[in-house]
Amino acid sequence: METVLRPLIVIGGTVVLTLLVGRLLDLVLRRVDAAHSETPLWGLLRRCRVPFQLVLGTALLRGSYRQSGLLPRHGAAVGHALTLVLIAAAAWLLVRVVNAAVDTVYVRWAAATPDEARVRRVRTQVTLIHRVVMAVVVVVALAAMLLTFPTMRTAGASVLASAGLLGIVAGIAAQSTLGNVFAGLQIAFGDTVRIGDTVVVDKEWGRVEEITLTFLTVRTWDERRITMPVSYFTGKPYENWSRGGAQMTGTVFLHLDHTAPVALMRERLTQVLAAIPEWDGRTGTLAVTDTGPHTMEVRAVVSAGDGDDLWTVRCAVREQLIGWLCAEHPYALPRVALSRALPPPAADDAAAPVSGTGPAG
Repeated sequence: METVLRPLIVIGGTVVLTLLVGRLLDLVLRRVDAAHSETPLWGLLRRCRVPFQLVLGTALLRGSYRQSGLLPRHGAAVGHALTLVLIAAAAWLLVRVVNAAVDTVYVRWAAATPDEARVRRVRTQVTLIHRVVMAVVVVVALAAMLLTFPTMRTAGASVLASAGLLGIVAGIAAQSTLGNVFAGLQIAFGDTVRIGDTVVVDKEWGRVEEITLTFLTVRTWDERRITMPVSYFTGKPYENWSRGGAQMTGTVFLHLDHTAPVALMRERLTQVLAAIPEWDGRTGTLAVTDTGPHTMEVRAVVSAGDGDDLWTVRCAVREQLIGWLCAEHPYALPRVALSRALPPPAADDAAAPVSGTGPAG
């Protein structure tokens, strides 16, 4: 009877103690979070409750499974399994704690920084730091778990001796992947492209939605996602409309008749821009930039806070100017002449008969 009750008591006590400690920790973090609302650290640390309980429970079982008589014939296997679970749970807890600390620093810094471009740059770096930390912790945890097997410890010396050769072979085989990894780090800390930047890639306009160590995702204006390796952004040219600031200037071209009232159009452009909330007030000019046999080219230059607002301003200006011309000055719209061309005056003079008397014979 004792051989059954003792393991049940140990396991039950471990579960109850783990749940109580986890609940108590959550209550403490909740109260501290309510008292210190200026920082999100304590709220983020509450996400560590589950891995913390797993670490605590596994550690308690790891230290008491022999005395409890849990599966005495398979004690070594039980201890080994608990060790593997403990290593995995500790790695999980470490990732959660590091991510909470990094996110806290970023959130507090972003709240005190008015420069949106710098905020996007740091956000990109923080995202990649999360992924690097996770990759490092996972690799170290897997290595620690493998080293718990006696056969792996025995082969450790030969593995270390051949690590150089294996590294060279792996580097050659994964040249493309490693190139993308280093390109991702270069993008993160070289500030060439950031999450939220407006870019034009292969004639596709969109906004950078996600950056990882190996690929980058661009969300286009029509909700499509373009995924490409990050090495593309370090080896090929592309347009970054948010580089150096999100403010942008754009143009609206109109082809009109030569009789179009340019001065009145300037006044109308000012009225139209004043009624568009996306216009930032920096630029709003109109000029004749070219002329042809049938029409002249009128260009309006407008500005906005970012690429999305600029598109809205350009469309609104084009639509309202054309509507105003149709309603108030229809003669200014381009026309196709269908009347017969008049002959030049010199041809008329040459064809006309000469009047008067001729010389006397």
